[in-house]
Amino acid sequence: MPEHILVAVAWPYANGPRHVGHVAGFGVPSDIFARFQRMRGNHVLMVSGTDEHGTPITLAADKEGVTPRDIADRYNEVIGDDLRNLGLSYDTFTRTTTQNHYLVTQDLFQTLYHKGYILRQETLGAFSATTGRTLPDRYVEGTCPICGYKDARGDQCDQCGNQLDPIDLIEPRSKVDGSTPIFKKTEHFLLDLPAFGEQLRTWIEAQDHWRPNVRSFSLNFIKDLKPRSITRDLDWGVPIPLPEYADRDDKRIYVWFDAVIGYLSASIEWAENRGTPEAWREWWQSPQARHYYFMGKDNIVFHTVIWPGMLLGYGAGGSYGDGRAKLELPYNVVSSEFLTMEGKKFSSSRGVVIYVNEVLSRYDADALRYFLSIAGPENQDTDFTWAEFVRRNNDELVATWGNLVNRALTNVYKNFGSVPQPGELSSTDQDLIAQVEAGVAVVGEALDAARFKAALSEAMRLAGQVNIYLSDQEPWKVIKVDRERAATIWYTTLRCVDTLKILFTPFLPFSSQRLHEYLGYEGYIAGPLEFRDYTEPNGRSHRVLTGDYESWVGRWEVSALPVGQALREPKPLFKKLDEKVIEEELARLA
Repeated sequence: MPEHILVAVAWPYANGPRHVGHVAGFGVPSDIFARFQRMRGNHVLMVSGTDEHGTPITLAADKEGVTPRDIADRYNEVIGDDLRNLGLSYDTFTRTTTQNHYLVTQDLFQTLYHKGYILRQETLGAFSATTGRTLPDRYVEGTCPICGYKDARGDQCDQCGNQLDPIDLIEPRSKVDGSTPIFKKTEHFLLDLPAFGEQLRTWIEAQDHWRPNVRSFSLNFIKDLKPRSITRDLDWGVPIPLPEYADRDDKRIYVWFDAVIGYLSASIEWAENRGTPEAWREWWQSPQARHYYFMGKDNIVFHTVIWPGMLLGYGAGGSYGDGRAKLELPYNVVSSEFLTMEGKKFSSSRGVVIYVNEVLSRYDADALRYFLSIAGPENQDTDFTWAEFVRRNNDELVATWGNLVNRALTNVYKNFGSVPQPGELSSTDQDLIAQVEAGVAVVGEALDAARFKAALSEAMRLAGQVNIYLSDQEPWKVIKVDRERAATIWYTTLRCVDTLKILFTPFLPFSSQRLHEYLGYEGYIAGPLEFRDYTEPNGRSHRVLTGDYESWVGRWEVSALPVGQALREPKPLFKKLDEKVIEEELARLA
């Protein structure tokens, strides 16, 4: 029975292009998972968009002398292009400046407020001493008063995991310019997180399938829950939907609050855009649906504590809940660790950065996807180096999988032109086919558990076994004396290659589609992604990244490659990288 799977992907800030560290956390893992679940026949809804409110946008706008809307429009397009070129198969990749998102955000605010889960409180807010603008919690750094960590943020300490406020920090400083923030009294609205503390603790403790770091970090965080501010002194963001704020332009809903609501609003937008406005409920109001959230480890508590608290408070209320059923909590929160670059933390401001569009302008998307999957920060911080990128590409992707496909298809196309008729399969032939076909279940189980590195490693191991088989059987020699036996060896090889193609498709969609065509198939197992423009009731239009995934023919199953199917002339799937790449890229970064 097909399941409804929500793939909720962290929303990238639209204040600049994204670097490979970003897509290592939220991008490539989520797409691998979504493609796999679609191939299994499940109903997948993969949603996200650009996060376009808050101080990061206004800071970028001030720096350039343009409006926040100008910045958001520009980088929504840049980021959308990058994600499409990387092959991220969103059902809807939208933005937080849509009329739909404003309405959904305001509905959640009003519902939580009228239920008593949003408090009014006079607080000390952090403001920049140089610009007078409010500073988000994450833009204030200082020494943690609990453990003494010198680079604690204004919302939490990454070393001890405790929740903080900017005023708590010892020697606080602005992350923007290093100046000491000014703290002023101002009225704000706070989400009453402690009201959900016991429910959250019980729920998190039951999530045995979560990654250990996610579960332990979240349990530690809820030990000292405090009300959390959900408004800021800004003129850019979602307006506060209360009568007394209708004509005020000095306070907006805090960006973190509206960003997590984006998972729901994007789902509602997707349903509306396709002409089935109630379809989103099949994911959000069904206990059988499974929700997976993908992000870097710095966003864990937003998805394991704060957003679940908001969902618990909203329940079946509001305009969108409509009293029918409560909104479902996350099933799994798939958080990645950090990716560094040549031993340094990624930092656009310090020039320690490799932008996605720069990599894709030089190298194939599948080469980057492979590296981020096999050597990425799935369970621990890892380092991107150009030397390792080249080595992984040449010694693994090209030498193992690419070499197998190239020599198999080149020889068969040259000598037979189609899938050859085999003779009787030997026990060796049968054992190899059985071993590769067993990989469908093994790799599938790892992917369903979001163990991407293990899944890809197993697929590569199986490709290596087929290479060993070919080297042992030597069909290019056998064909000179026994054409039928050679045909049998090549048939066995192509059967395995065809099944391996399925295993590699979630990781390497571009090359897998080409291989699908070389093997003589029609249709898409990994087709094109597209942008569509939608006009909202207020007359504004925006671009959405999406695709026609229901028409794709790829299924998570063993090969059914028919004898006699005509092959198309093959070309190498991957390019070997010259080691000069290392010197050139390091010189460019220097």
